[in-house]
Amino acid sequence: MKKGVYLKLAVDGIRKNRRLYLPYMLTGAVMMMMFYILAFLATSPVLSHMRGGTTLKTILPLGTNVIAVFSLLFLFYSQSFLIRQRNKEFGLYHVLGMDKWNICRILFWENLLVAACSMISGIALGIAFSKMAEVSLFRILQEEINYNLSVGVGALIETIRIFGLIYLLLFVYAQVRVYCANALALLLSVNTGERPPKGNWFFALVGAIVLGWAYYLAVTIQHPLQALLTFFIAVIMVIIATYLLFITGSVVFCRMLQKNKKYYYKPNHFVSVSSMVYRMKRNGAGLASICILSTMVLVTLSSTASLYLGMEDSINDVCPYDINVEITSYEPTVFREDTFAAYRRVIANTGVAETAHREYPMGEILGVVGDSGIFFDMNVLHDFSPNAYGKHINVRLLPLADYNRIMNADERLEAGECLLFSKEKPYLDDTFAIGNGRMLQVKKILPSFFAEGRSTIELEGSIYLVVQDLDTVRDLVVSANEEAGNSIGNLIWKYGFDTDMPEKEQIAFSRKLRDSVRTFFYDADDNLITNYSYGINSKAANREDFLNVYGSLLFVGVVLSSVFIFAAVLIIYYKQISEGYEDQSRFEIMQKVGMTGKDIRKSINSQILTVFFLPLAFAGLHLAFAFPLVFRILQLMKLQNMALLAMVTFCCFLVFGVFYAVVYKLTAGVYYRIVSSMQKA
Repeated sequence: MKKGVYLKLAVDGIRKNRRLYLPYMLTGAVMMMMFYILAFLATSPVLSHMRGGTTLKTILPLGTNVIAVFSLLFLFYSQSFLIRQRNKEFGLYHVLGMDKWNICRILFWENLLVAACSMISGIALGIAFSKMAEVSLFRILQEEINYNLSVGVGALIETIRIFGLIYLLLFVYAQVRVYCANALALLLSVNTGERPPKGNWFFALVGAIVLGWAYYLAVTIQHPLQALLTFFIAVIMVIIATYLLFITGSVVFCRMLQKNKKYYYKPNHFVSVSSMVYRMKRNGAGLASICILSTMVLVTLSSTASLYLGMEDSINDVCPYDINVEITSYEPTVFREDTFAAYRRVIANTGVAETAHREYPMGEILGVVGDSGIFFDMNVLHDFSPNAYGKHINVRLLPLADYNRIMNADERLEAGECLLFSKEKPYLDDTFAIGNGRMLQVKKILPSFFAEGRSTIELEGSIYLVVQDLDTVRDLVVSANEEAGNSIGNLIWKYGFDTDMPEKEQIAFSRKLRDSVRTFFYDADDNLITNYSYGINSKAANREDFLNVYGSLLFVGVVLSSVFIFAAVLIIYYKQISEGYEDQSRFEIMQKVGMTGKDIRKSINSQILTVFFLPLAFAGLHLAFAFPLVFRILQLMKLQNMALLAMVTFCCFLVFGVFYAVVYKLTAGVYYRIVSSMQKA
């Protein structure tokens, strides 16, 4: 052949099939743009000089890895569709005298041109929008914005390397697929319908059982850490079940519609259902992919947005006051009022002006949940396997006088009595046992308790006991340690206060106070004088940490959701095109026997309402059952506001549903133009 003929044929092939190739190239460009933006931000030197930069450098690369893996899978899916649509053309080339080597050379140029266009446009878009993304991220993090435009050389090299490898794999896959096919198979492949898969009822039943099992896990698991470990298992189960139900169950569903004579024997239903039932194996896989992508978008957006919007509640849960001091005593004999007075003097000597404060001593005992209290089994307490989650519980003890002062109450207790509040579940017993030695009479179940603030993630449940006095708190902790033969109980003095200082001054003051408290417990040679530990938390510092983590997660969540949405839209578009070409001849025959253009539109709308909204419905079902599991996981990140998560999830589903309907309306127009083009011709 003449020099350059393969390049010319490749250019003509892309031009004539631009309806297929332009979305494919746009997909690659968008994936590269998103990858470059996250890689650019992850390697930006600006992060090194901003608060929380280390957190961002940890989270952002996770997003680039997800995009890289997803791009590989989705571009393989898109290219498989393209090759299938071009098989008849390649088969014709083969019949006209071209061997497979010649066709492979055409494919080489096509892949090279597509890769070059996608990479050039993707990188250009990435560079153009990287600054906008950086500004958006800094606005989320409430950082000072720098408008200087720069190019991330490292991100650029990494993007070219990753996507160059992806397009190389795509090229090899296309060559192997065409080279292994014969000319007749290529010619007939587009017109060959999918035979209905066998054993529909069996696989549909398996899918239903697997999906039911995954739903059961999602709604029954109560412990947050157990929910985190189960989440990935449940996700895999839901994905498998969704594909089984859509591939096999959809065929069963179509056959059920065919048996419904009142529904099936109507022009707008007859054509759509009868055509779908013969190619539902491939159709079902596409619908399942749309469902999974939609669910990923909804879960990602709702969870990251809820964390960000509920950030202030989480901060207040960790730090009820501007400055929060915790001093833990490991010597029970000095856990008394004169020691607390010494602590107060250390704080007062810093010269801080308090606008409000709260002070109280508290005891903590870690135990194993029993029928009517806790007991001390060190084998269980030292067991950190998934089976042990939910068995551990923290019992927190508070003197009655401090409880009445904080809650403005007037409760009274006799020796051996207590007031009880349980965060996790109602406690109905009249007594509460602490090990084998102490039994407390529960005088009253408290309906609420004040927020005490916890600086660390709590993996155990909590029960609060209000006891007679400070001596009772100390004695219960000491006796629990003696019975267990281990330090399972602590004595803690807590002091929190608000100030009029700006946030930056609060952070500086917390450092100053930390140094002052340290000098109280250590001598000049840095030796520990007494057996204590202490922690000082600033609400302003915690706000910075929360903002960096939650803001970064929201940003990455929006980027990943954009990629997933784009992929779902492209699958919908390709489905409409492929089915339009396949239905073209069928509708031509129906038009010849009297079917009008209005009937065609009714048939298209019937197909959309019957099948194409199933992914959205199933995504909503997945989201509803995943809600308890997602909430448990978010509890590990200090989100306790279930109502907020529910509201954000509902809003995300509502907005996504409207967007989904608009996309299907637009792509249905593409389908209609294809199937009606022969009549115009």
